[in-house]
Amino acid sequence: MKLTKRGHYSVKALLDLSLQTSGCLASVNTISQRQNLPAPYLEKLLIELRRANLVVSVRGAQGGYRLARPAAEISLGDILAAVGETTAPLPRYQPDLEQAEDWVTCSIWQRLHEKMQAAVFSISLEDLYYDARSWQASQGENASFVV
Repeated sequence: MKLTKRGHYSVKALLDLSLQTSGCLASVNTISQRQNLPAPYLEKLLIELRRANLVVSVRGAQGGYRLARPAAEISLGDILAAVGETTAPLPRYQPDLEQAEDWVTCSIWQRLHEKMQAAVFSISLEDLYYDARSWQASQGENASFVV
């Protein structure tokens, strides 16, 4: 599985929001600057994440975004699904069921896909946050929290 730009930027944005004090809002421009992401693209992703109930948005001069629920309750799978990512290895492949090799290959990929799905939905945003913080600590004081 390879994370596309959509998936990667979405994870970065939600990790950034996980840094916020509970209930505090972060603007698109603030997240964009901190994570070095293009603001217009980020805004589109945040709208998709809002529709999936992963973030809450507040309009106005003091508005912005925050996580809709604790980071421990948001999985990597939730994030990827919200922006149309898939872990399916061969999404459009139709095996020739009369060919034993095709059937076996398809069966293997299906089982791997099921395991991957379980793994992706078992990794929480909180897990990713602590992984990033651990990496940051290993880099020393000067490392920034750009994911």
